[in-house]
Amino acid sequence: MLRQPQEQTVKLERPKRSSRIYEGRILNLRVDEVELENQRKTVREVVEHRGAAAIVPLLDNNRILLVRQFRYAINSDLLEIPAGTLEPNEEPETCATRELEEETGYRAEEISKILECYVAPGYSTEKIHFFLARGLTQARMHTEEDEVIKLEIMTLEEAFQRLRSGQIRDAKTACGLYRLRDLLN
Repeated sequence: MLRQPQEQTVKLERPKRSSRIYEGRILNLRVDEVELENQRKTVREVVEHRGAAAIVPLLDNNRILLVRQFRYAINSDLLEIPAGTLEPNEEPETCATRELEEETGYRAEEISKILECYVAPGYSTEKIHFFLARGLTQARMHTEEDEVIKLEIMTLEEAFQRLRSGQIRDAKTACGLYRLRDLLN
């Protein structure tokens, strides 16, 4: 079970003014004027995001299931662990279960939280909740209309070879793979 760290809340920056610049389907952009501890004022641009769930699907013989999909923002395809954005008021584990089936066509007998982290806390509120999925059985893949996903199954060692060679370039996937390796050792 994941132990929650004690978070210290020290407000060294006080918000003075805030304006919503953009509201979108998966994120919003807010610009805040803040006052620092030394009374100086500055501007903080904040991407508001509901958060996400990422799943490390573990098959038998330490094989893992990855998804390959095109990512428009970087104009390239990436090899990744399955993941998706939380729906409003959705629990991370529910999201993980849903995304695993949608993106891979597999269901998990056991799903457990193994990690959580902020993606880019310098400008974003997005937190990713990582889950390990075991006891996988094939169901039916049902991707979103705007998703084209191909599945790739490989051993954990092969995944690390691809990570070291730069074939896996996705940060959440690297985090998930390293956490899985820790749990298996």
